Amino acid sequence: MTISETTKLASRKQLAERPLIWLGAITTGVVVTNLFAPQILVGLIGRSLSMTTSQAGLVSTLTLLGYALGLLLLVPLVDLIENRLLILRTLGCAILAAQATALAPTPVLLLIATFVLGASCAAIQMMVPLVASMVAPERRGQAIGEVMSGLMIGILLSRPAASLIADLWSWRAYYLASAILMTILAGALGRYLPTLQPAARVGYGELLRSFPKLLREEPVLRVRAWTASLVMASFTAFWSAVALRLPEAPFALDAKGIAAFALIGVAGAAATPLAGRWGDKGWARPLFFAAHLGIIGSLTLCAWAGTMESRMTALLVLSLGTILLDIGITADQTLGRRAVNLLRPEARGRINGLFVALFFIGGGIGSAAASLAWSFGGWAAVCVVAASFGMLGFLTDLVTRTGTS
Repeated sequence: MTISETTKLASRKQLAERPLIWLGAITTGVVVTNLFAPQILVGLIGRSLSMTTSQAGLVSTLTLLGYALGLLLLVPLVDLIENRLLILRTLGCAILAAQATALAPTPVLLLIATFVLGASCAAIQMMVPLVASMVAPERRGQAIGEVMSGLMIGILLSRPAASLIADLWSWRAYYLASAILMTILAGALGRYLPTLQPAARVGYGELLRSFPKLLREEPVLRVRAWTASLVMASFTAFWSAVALRLPEAPFALDAKGIAAFALIGVAGAAATPLAGRWGDKGWARPLFFAAHLGIIGSLTLCAWAGTMESRMTALLVLSLGTILLDIGITADQTLGRRAVNLLRPEARGRINGLFVALFFIGGGIGSAAASLAWSFGGWAAVCVVAASFGMLGFLTDLVTRTGTS
C-alpha cells in the first residue's frame, strides 16, 4: 500500500520528509522523559507529600503501568482514528496530567495524575507509525532509526535532567517544565503534522481482539518482539544495578558523578540512524548478529572493569562497555521496528503497540533479574545475567532469518 493510498494531506503547511522525522524524534524524546524521571524523583516526591515507602514506590510503578495500558488500549486507535487528531488529543492529555502532577496536593491525586500521564505517553508510539508511513519503504529503516535516536536520548537524559531541575528548584518544577515543552511541541505538531486516515474499517473491540491473531499470523512480529524483549532486559538489568556499583571501589563516584556517567549512554543513540540505514540496504541479518555479540562483549568488559585496581582504567573500560551495550541494544530495537513497520499498513498501530508492550515486559523481567542477581552474586552476577539475554538473542539469530530482510 502506498503513502497516497493511506493518507490525506491537510491544506496547511506541511513539513518535508527530514524535518518531519526530526520533529518526530524531538517529540518522542521529550515525552518519554516522563516515564523515567519518577525513578530519580520518587524520594523527593515522597518526602514532600509525606508518603509512605510503599506509596512513594507506586509513583514510578503507576507511571509505567499506565504506559503499558496505553500501548495496548490507546495505540491501536492509530488503525481506527485519524492519526494527527489522535496524537494531538493524547498529547493534550499528557500536558494536563503533567500539570496535575506538578500541582497535586495529596498522594492519591498525584498517583492518579502520574497514571494518566503514563498512559498519555503512548503518543510516542503513535508518532512512530505515522512518520514511517510518510517515508518510502526503502528509507523507512533510516527514518525509524532517527526517530528512535530521539527516544533513546530522551530515556538516557531523563534521570540526569530530572535530577538537575529538582536540585535547582523542586520536583514539581520538572513536571511544569515537561508540560511547557509538550505544549510547545503540540503547537508545532498541530501546524505541521500531516493527516493520516487509517485504512481499517472495524470497531475498537475488534481491533483489540485482533492482537492474538496478529501474533499468530506474523512471524516477523513474534521474532523481532522476542529479541527486542531480550535486549531490553539486558538494558534494564545493567542500568538498574550500575547505580549501586558505581559508588563502590574502584569507581568511587558520588551522586553527581553517577549522573554524569548516565550521559555516556547517549553516545549509543548515534547508532540508531546508521542501523536503520544499513537495514534498508539489506544488511539486517549481520547487524543483528553484531548487535547481540556486542551486548555479550560489552557486559564482559563491564564485569572486568569491576575487578580493576586503577580507578581511571576501570572507569574507561566501564564507559566503553556501556557505549557498546547501548549501541547493541539500540541497533536491535531500530532494526526490529523497521521490520515490523514493513508489515500490514492497516494494522501498523496495533503492531507497534504489541511490539513495544512485549519488549516492555522484557524490561521488567530484566530489572527483576538484576535485583536477584545483585542479591546473590553482586555486580559480576548482574553482568552474567544481562549478557545471557544477549546470548539468547544471538541464538535466535542462528536459528531464524525472520525479519532480517
